[in-house]
Amino acid sequence: MSATILIVEDNPDNMKLLAWALEDEGYEVEGVGSAEDALTLLDRKTYDLVLMDISLPGMDGKEATRQLRGDARFATLPIIAVTAHAVRGERESILAAGASELITKPVDEELLLRTIKSFTRPEVVHD
Repeated sequence: MSATILIVEDNPDNMKLLAWALEDEGYEVEGVGSAEDALTLLDRKTYDLVLMDISLPGMDGKEATRQLRGDARFATLPIIAVTAHAVRGERESILAAGASELITKPVDEELLLRTIKSFTRPEVVHD
C-alpha cells in the first residue's frame, strides 16, 4: 500500500504539478485549497504526510501547522512546508511552528521526492 499524502495548496497550477509528481511515484494524493479545509479533512481521514503551503487565504500554513501540532493525534504526522518566501528568518519561523521540513518554490521535484521518502516508510514487498 502506498503512502497517502494531503496537499494543501491554493494555486491550482501548483496543486496539479505536485499531484502529478507524487502520483507518478505511486503515492495516493488528495488536495485541498485552504488550511481550514485541511483541518476538517484531517479530522475525518488519516494521511501519512501533509504538504502544507504557507501562504494560504484565510488561515496560513504556519497557523494550521501549529493547530495540528497542538492535537496529540498529529504530534508525529510529517508536515512538509512549501513556500516561495525564503526570506531570512522565515525557515526558522516555519520550523518553530512545527513543520518537519521546508521546501522552497519553485519546487525541485527530486528534492521533494527525496524528502517525502525520508518521512514515509518504504513499502514491504512480498514474494
